[in-house]
Amino acid sequence: MFQVSRFPAAARLLGAAALSVVTLASLAPLATAHPATAAGGEARGTDHLTITVRDAGAGADGTYELYCHPHGGSHPDPDGACAVVERDTRWGADTFAPVPEGSVCTMQYGGPATAHVTGTWAGRPVDTTYDRRDGCGISRWDRMVPLLPEVGTPGAS
Repeated sequence: MFQVSRFPAAARLLGAAALSVVTLASLAPLATAHPATAAGGEARGTDHLTITVRDAGAGADGTYELYCHPHGGSHPDPDGACAVVERDTRWGADTFAPVPEGSVCTMQYGGPATAHVTGTWAGRPVDTTYDRRDGCGISRWDRMVPLLPEVGTPGAS
């Protein structure tokens, strides 16, 4: 009789499952870490974004450069802007994804403000536009404040 292992099949499966759980638990912190961050926490690359804002109001309109890892550039709040983008960065997900086609959005108008963001983030090219033409656009914009300027709803006091 030929015997591959002296452990019963159920014991081998249980051991493999336990090893998988331990491996996944040890990798979990890496799933939310910025892909450009090395295991020791030091930056391996520089993330660079150019943000062009129009019709957002005095003091908010303009073109800003933002560098993260380390933070800098002409953006008025590089630390806050880098933090908000970092917060939404997930492995395999597009941080700057547009509102999905077919989304149901409230019919509210958030004003004429637009923003165009280009550059590189987490090693991936970025070329996206933001606006406030409906509830989904307003929500998408507001999630990116302070990368994008805080804009009040027209007519609100």
